[in-house]
Amino acid sequence: MGRRVQAARDCAFVGRAEELELFRSALRGDPSAGAVLYLHGPGGVGKSMLLRRLAAEAEAAGRVVVEIDGRMVDPTPVAFEAQAHPAPAQERVVLVIDSFERCQGLEGWLRERFLPRMAAGAIVVIAGREPPDDNWTSDPGWAGLLQVAPLREFAPLEAVALLQARGVPAAVHEAVLAFTGGNPLALTLAAAVTVDHATAAAAWTPSHDVVQTLLRQLVGEVPSAMHQRALQVCAHVRVTSEALLRAVLGEDGWRLFDWLRCLPFMESSGQGVFPHDAVRESLEADLRWRDADGYEALHRRLHLHFLQRVRAAPEAEISAAVGELLYVHRADGYNSEVHTWQGGGEVHEDVLEAADHAVVLRLVAEAEGEASARIARYWLDRQPEAFRVYRSTQSGQIIACFAWLRCEDPTGEEVDPVVSAAWAHARTTAPLQAGRYLAVERFAVHPARYQRPSPVMDLMQWRILGEIFRSEQLSWSFFVKRDDGFWNRHLVDVDIPPIAARPHVGPHSYALFAHDWHANPPVAWAELRMRRMFAESQARAEFSVLSRPEFDAAVRDALRAVRQPHGLDRNPLRGSRFVGERDLAEVLASAVEDLLAERGGEKYHRAVRATYWSGAPTQEAAAARLGLPFSTYRRHLTRGVERLCEVLWRRELYGG
Repeated sequence: MGRRVQAARDCAFVGRAEELELFRSALRGDPSAGAVLYLHGPGGVGKSMLLRRLAAEAEAAGRVVVEIDGRMVDPTPVAFEAQAHPAPAQERVVLVIDSFERCQGLEGWLRERFLPRMAAGAIVVIAGREPPDDNWTSDPGWAGLLQVAPLREFAPLEAVALLQARGVPAAVHEAVLAFTGGNPLALTLAAAVTVDHATAAAAWTPSHDVVQTLLRQLVGEVPSAMHQRALQVCAHVRVTSEALLRAVLGEDGWRLFDWLRCLPFMESSGQGVFPHDAVRESLEADLRWRDADGYEALHRRLHLHFLQRVRAAPEAEISAAVGELLYVHRADGYNSEVHTWQGGGEVHEDVLEAADHAVVLRLVAEAEGEASARIARYWLDRQPEAFRVYRSTQSGQIIACFAWLRCEDPTGEEVDPVVSAAWAHARTTAPLQAGRYLAVERFAVHPARYQRPSPVMDLMQWRILGEIFRSEQLSWSFFVKRDDGFWNRHLVDVDIPPIAARPHVGPHSYALFAHDWHANPPVAWAELRMRRMFAESQARAEFSVLSRPEFDAAVRDALRAVRQPHGLDRNPLRGSRFVGERDLAEVLASAVEDLLAERGGEKYHRAVRATYWSGAPTQEAAAARLGLPFSTYRRHLTRGVERLCEVLWRRELYGG
């Protein structure tokens, strides 16, 4: 059967003559051939198909072939070595690495540490979206060993050959080629449609997006509602396995999995199947439009499935499990803005060793100053187990760290102003009950990209959320960020608002974002997030609500124009649900007055009124009228506008 499968692949394979010759030259042992062939090109260009062909030719030549899929391997040196075994010890091995962009962070380690240990007769083929970094080409040691081959779209004759090999009628070649532009994935999808639906293919028009048009043809008819749900699972999660389908859709999971794996836009791996990147989001949007209620129900089931995995994961796998959970929620609020899901093995989390203390203190001092480093030393002496470090996979050096302090009593208040502010807020808002504790994120430092979205920040945030979801006695958590407003929008959106205190450590002030997990436990919190997400989606469908960033921008524009004649005439908020038939200026003024009813809202109310309603010509003048230092005024104004946006947004979604 394997021979029959390979024979069918050989018949369908077209093009790539130059790349094939480079590889065959290495197989023959030509002195001028490179030992490492690095293929790169965009998604859908046919890298995986070419690698399968190269692997088949290597096996036919009597070589041992070891294959690694970058999507499925944990991007750490240890995991990569385990997958590659026994490649380094084999003289005639061919190591094939697909989807290398998913573990691109290992590139330096691969070049400097792993590949030099390969046997002299070995051949390595790497395929990814990104070209090799300059360190390959600038190193004279690799000059005669590395061959770089960028993969392009098919030329017209190659594209026609592919359509012919797939049995596409000649009468529709012109229409198909006009749509696909030579992209191998699009050609393959088109071929799957036109073999059985040639008349539909002939009606295509090149003004539509290629992938979306093909999705409409391929997904328009499915055997049953359960098959529809299986498609939704594939679009919603990173990888779909038979076990996952069985867990969320029942005992028919194996039948659905067999059906999915036969679809032309699916790819297979050792862990399951997944739609190509070029079609995933379009497929999900299409399915969500078809069955919004079913989509919501499935989202909930997937959420519960991955949440259970987070709670049951071994200690070393917590961050990765949370990443899978958040991938399901990537469309919720600002998640896609603050989580990158692009680590690719650049860094990995590690436990703190005694020898690492000096490095941690140096990183804290570099990012936050000596005063912060002195406090970090205090906590290192008392809670070393609270610290996590992040190592570069290329160098093995620690490049970032953070601590998740567990505070069962006020120890450290006299030393750490941040922890003191956290305890003060908890005491005045909801004091801890016996046996419970509060947790504080401290010293989240990555000097190269301090407290900004990055693979390192992903791992830090995922670790924290994992600890929250797995804790039974946590009362309060406090996320500590530099007081620059960057995280306000996201954390407020997920019901983790800032407290009033802004403690100073050295030259820097910090914002503490708090949540009472005793009053609103993690499971209930996550459920509320889902309800809001789907309410927002429904409101957009029924009332054409602006996206949240567009809404916030419209509020700020309206505030700047509120005292100008006709300044609000074209503001998009005039058509929003919370305004209705009322005057927008009056609605804004009323919302500002409502700030007075909030805890600590008086200072925000005064700053917003002084800036936009008092006629002050500049913000400096508004600060002077209020008798406030300009920095304090700016902080109150920023927070006041954020609260105003939040209040109006909730009214837009839920009424009131």
